[in-house]
Amino acid sequence: MSRARLRWNGAAATAAIHQAAARGVRLGAEHVLGVSRQRVPLDEGTLERSGAVSVDEQQLVAAVSYDTPYARRVHEDMNARHSPGRSAKYLEAVLPQESSTVQALIAAQVRRALR
Repeated sequence: MSRARLRWNGAAATAAIHQAAARGVRLGAEHVLGVSRQRVPLDEGTLERSGAVSVDEQQLVAAVSYDTPYARRVHEDMNARHSPGRSAKYLEAVLPQESSTVQALIAAQVRRALR
């Protein structure tokens, strides 16, 4: 008869998974920012450069934002004309299209932590 001994450190495993998920959330938000920057209407590039990611690692929540006085107006103005490939709703339209990639980025980080 063989015996095996198992030591389970649940707190350390949970902490590692949470840290990995936070890393994945940040990577996902940065991916969304990158894709949205490719769609931001361009004039001088100020709006594009103002894009930023913020992450609450405790709550595993991220935000992508653009910080210019006119960011909201440009985002919402569906009647404005833009260069090819650039459009209003440059941020809102990206997340539904990129959600599977964001999920894959988070899952990959969690899998990596479980090795």
